[in-house]
Amino acid sequence: MNILGIGGLLHDAAATVVRDGELVAAIEQRKLTRTESVGALPLAAINECLRIAGLGPEAIHAVAIARPWMSGSEERIHLELRERFPQARMMVVDHQLAHAASAYFASPFKEATVLTLDRLGDFRCGARWIGKGNQLQVERELYYPDSLGDIYGRVTRFLGFRSNADEHKVQWLGTYGTPRYVDAFRKLLSGSNASWPQVRREYLDTESAGGSFHPRFLEELGVDKDQLTDAAKKDIAHSMQQAMAETVLAMAGDADYVCLAGGVAFNVLLVEALERSGKFKGVFVQPAAGNAGTAIGASLYAWHALTPEAPRVPFKSLCLGPEFLNEEIKQVLENCKLNFRYLLTTENLLQAAIQELNDFKIVAWMQGRMEFGPRALGNRSILASPLNPYSSENLNVYIKHREPFRKFAASVPQEDASTYFEVGSNARFLATAGRVRAEHRDKFAHAILGEDIVRVHAVSEKDNPLFHRLLKAQGAATGLPVLFNTSFNLFEDPLVCMPRDAVRSFYSSGIDALFVGPFQFGK
Repeated sequence: MNILGIGGLLHDAAATVVRDGELVAAIEQRKLTRTESVGALPLAAINECLRIAGLGPEAIHAVAIARPWMSGSEERIHLELRERFPQARMMVVDHQLAHAASAYFASPFKEATVLTLDRLGDFRCGARWIGKGNQLQVERELYYPDSLGDIYGRVTRFLGFRSNADEHKVQWLGTYGTPRYVDAFRKLLSGSNASWPQVRREYLDTESAGGSFHPRFLEELGVDKDQLTDAAKKDIAHSMQQAMAETVLAMAGDADYVCLAGGVAFNVLLVEALERSGKFKGVFVQPAAGNAGTAIGASLYAWHALTPEAPRVPFKSLCLGPEFLNEEIKQVLENCKLNFRYLLTTENLLQAAIQELNDFKIVAWMQGRMEFGPRALGNRSILASPLNPYSSENLNVYIKHREPFRKFAASVPQEDASTYFEVGSNARFLATAGRVRAEHRDKFAHAILGEDIVRVHAVSEKDNPLFHRLLKAQGAATGLPVLFNTSFNLFEDPLVCMPRDAVRSFYSSGIDALFVGPFQFGK
C-alpha cells in the first residue's frame, strides 16, 4: 500500500509518501521552488517524494488530500489528480482531522486526548479528539471566532509585528516580561466558560482590515496603544502566553496523554507548560505542526482507513527530504568556480568542523537529508560554539539580521542533556523549551531567554548519527558537548535544500565556513 499525502495548498503546501507502512518522504514545495504557490498542486514536492520513494505514479494506491485547497471550484484539483494518478483512490481529509491524525498516529501513545489548534481551517479553528488504537473520534469542536491562533495574531499585530508571520517573536519577547495583564487576557479568552475558549467579541476590533483590539480591551488592560513602553510590550506578551497555556490545559481536561498539532503547537513555551504542569503522563507534539504537517496527517489517516488492522507507521525522523551525492555537490561547486577542500573521511570532516568552531567561527552545516518543517535538526544548520563570547551577537546581527531577544537552540547529545538542562521529550524535534540548570547558566548565557529558559535540541545517535558524532567531538575537544544551532536560511527564505541554495546563502551572509557533504570552503 503506497499513499501520497498532500496538504497546505493555501499556505505551506507539502507532499508526503507512506510506502508499505513507512513514512519515507516529506517535503514542502517552497523549499524546492523557493517561492510560495497558492491553490496549486505542489508538483515539485510530489515528484521529489515519489523519486525518493522509488515509485512511479502508477504505483500509488491512494492520494489523500487535506482541506482546504482552494476557494473556488474543486473540480480542477480533482481532475488533475485523477489524470496524474489513474490507479489511485482519492481521499479527502478534513483540515482539523489531518492535524489530529498527524499528531496522534505519529505519537507513541495507544490512547490519547488530541488537541488541534490553529487560526482557521475549514471554518473550525480547533477541536478535541479521542484517539484509541487506530481510531480518532472528535469529542468537541472550536469554531471561529473563538480562536487562540487569531487572538495570538491580534496580540502580535498590536505589539507592532506582522500577524500570521511574527508570532514567534511575541513568544520570545514574553520571556522577559511579567504576568501583570494576565487577568485581562483570561477575561478575553474564557468569557463565562472556564473549560473551553469563548472569546469576548466586544473586546475585538472587527471593523478595520487586519483588526486588533477594541478600545474596551485597552481600557481593561489599562494601556494606551500609542504610548506602549518596551516593558509593557514584554508584559503583554508574557500575559497572553500564560493565559493561553492555562486555556489549553483546561481544554485537555483530565487526559493522561495529550497530543497537539495545528499552528498554535509551534509555540514551544506552550508545549513546555504542558510538559511541566505535572498533569499528564505524556505529551507529544507533531513537530511540523502547521499546514505543511497536514500532508503527514492525510497520509497517516489514509493508511489506517485503508489498512485498519495494520500497525502504526513509525515516526522515526523528520529528515525526510532530498540528499545529494558527492558527485552532485562537486558539480555545483565547480560550476560556481569555487575553491574547496575535499575531506577524505568522516573523521576528517568532524575535526575540520570542530577546528573552525573552536576558532570561534560561524559554521554552516549541510549534510544528509533535508528536514521537514521549519526547524533545523542538524542537517541544515548554522552552528556556533557556546564558548564564543560573541556567538549570539554574530548570529543575530551579522547573519540572521534579527532582534537580540531571539535566541538560538542548544543542541546536545540526548544522553548528556540532563547534565545541563531540564527538558521534556519533545526536545527531540526542537518542539519544546527547557531550563538550564543553575550551575551551568554562565555557559549558556547567550542562549538564555528570560531567567533560565533555553531552546534545547536533544540529539539521539539513532536520529542523526553524524550530528551526534559532531556534538561528541565538540565535547571531547572542549569538555562541553553542546553547539548553538539555528536554521540554515536567510532573509525569511525557507531552509536551504540544494547545494546551490547553501552556496548562495553562504556568500550572502557573514558565515565563516561551509561544509556541504565532505566539501569544505571558506571566504
